[in-house]
Amino acid sequence: MAGWNVILTLLQILQVLILVRVVMSWLVSPASRNPLVEFVRAVTDPILRPIQSVLPNTGPLDLSPMVAIFAIYLLQGFVSRMAY
Repeated sequence: MAGWNVILTLLQILQVLILVRVVMSWLVSPASRNPLVEFVRAVTDPILRPIQSVLPNTGPLDLSPMVAIFAIYLLQGFVSRMAY
């Protein structure tokens, strides 16, 4: 049961990092070399880039974080059912 809790916690941390990335996109320069910004990008890029390549271009509005968070939410529900 502890293994499932670790997975659920990691998924929740991933959701938070995606939300941090969304807020950073409004406040931080895309050329920023801040270590925190680079860390968040390094963790979230492998999830968001494939989704961005599949979604249609919506101009300045990036829907990939919303799709990723929804997919993580579904995955959390699946893992929760498996754990309990």
